[in-house]
Amino acid sequence: MTPLRTALLSARPYPTYRQFLTTLLKDKGRTTGDNQSELYLKIADLNEARMDRLDRKNRLTEEFRSGLTSLKKSYTLLVLTEGWCGDAAQIVPVLNWVAEASPRVQLVCALRDENIGLIDQYLTDGGRSIPKVLFLETATENVLAAWGPRPLIAQTISTQYRREPEPKEDYETHQLELHKWYARDKTISTQKELMEVFDWLESD
Repeated sequence: MTPLRTALLSARPYPTYRQFLTTLLKDKGRTTGDNQSELYLKIADLNEARMDRLDRKNRLTEEFRSGLTSLKKSYTLLVLTEGWCGDAAQIVPVLNWVAEASPRVQLVCALRDENIGLIDQYLTDGGRSIPKVLFLETATENVLAAWGPRPLIAQTISTQYRREPEPKEDYETHQLELHKWYARDKTISTQKELMEVFDWLESD
């Protein structure tokens, strides 16, 4: 079985994925993956609040919503993600907005660390950065495009941090600054880049 097929078989619809994360954290005091450090659990808890906030208010732009209503092809968005990933908390709910806006788009979520063979086909600067969104043709399950792990501006912020010489600000401080950017951006950059992928796929 291919890594893609394995991921699809284990993937959860977004509501099931959200409930899985909440139950894991609230009932078992755990997040996804092997790293159960205090930092990862703290971030996972913050991520719950971030996703809750985005789930409550769909801010899909009218331009994007209009584009989705005119899709001619059907797509499955397979996102590789984890509960401790801050970027995923800012982006996966937006993917759900997209799926809710069009019957031609479905979203499923698979855990990166359970699908290493697949994420290793879509590395970012040699790393297993997430979320990674694979755009599949629903009928054939062929991968048509990949996007992620974050919008270009956020990726630049992250890359600059990694390349800073030591000593540099601690990881938590960096994460706070990154999430301040997400708050100011209000998902606009994420939506714009996702819309560009759909436009490119539809023009083929």
